[in-house]
Amino acid sequence: MRDDRVLRLAQMLSSARCAVFFGGAGVSTESGIPDFRSVDGLYHSQWDAPPETILSHSYFTRRPEQFFRFYREKMLFPNARPNPAHLTLARLESMGKLRAVVTQNIDGLHQAAGSRQVIELHGSVHRNHCMSCGAFYDLGFILKSSGIPRCSRCGGIVKPDVVLYEEALPEAAVEAACDHLNSADLVIIGGTSLSVYPAAAFVQSCPGEKVIINRSPTPMDQTAALCIDRPIGQVLAECLPNVR
Repeated sequence: MRDDRVLRLAQMLSSARCAVFFGGAGVSTESGIPDFRSVDGLYHSQWDAPPETILSHSYFTRRPEQFFRFYREKMLFPNARPNPAHLTLARLESMGKLRAVVTQNIDGLHQAAGSRQVIELHGSVHRNHCMSCGAFYDLGFILKSSGIPRCSRCGGIVKPDVVLYEEALPEAAVEAACDHLNSADLVIIGGTSLSVYPAAAFVQSCPGEKVIINRSPTPMDQTAALCIDRPIGQVLAECLPNVR
């Protein structure tokens, strides 16, 4: 059945001078990566604290071994592959219809799909550094390690380059995201409840016309030019053939 909202999105993309995508965890759920915020009670039977506590800087500092046990088991999905949402966004960029992707995700699937201009507000599981000497380690090193991952050079703790609760967002990523969003005349917001701050504030304050693609309501639905409450991979894949 034809969805007129998807056709309108295609028209908006076709006429936009500068379109930017802002995405969250819902972009990757179709790749099999769960959104832990939507899981009710799953972790409470296995872990001594809720995910937001375990993924905090203070918990990491206080209980690093427990942090890494949770991190390996619940945050790393090395076999995940880009889904139609990632692939369509990369295609739109190659067509010159999308300026950049600003993501809250840490899985690297936008780059795996072929997107070049990706701003990662919350870092990436693919980058890890020794807290003592700064040596770089890839995701494979973390996956193969056990307990607290230690640097092979100096023995320091190897910390993922992901932004934990209580930590500030990377300054360079914030600056790049704000520059792209504030210069866009069309901002497509997808797969996010717009409840994580300060990231959500970036799209709330940007001046461009906004489209929201999310399966549940968001605080910005009333001010958006268009809202589509369907899986984002389906929407973008249907939209692409009609973009000129």
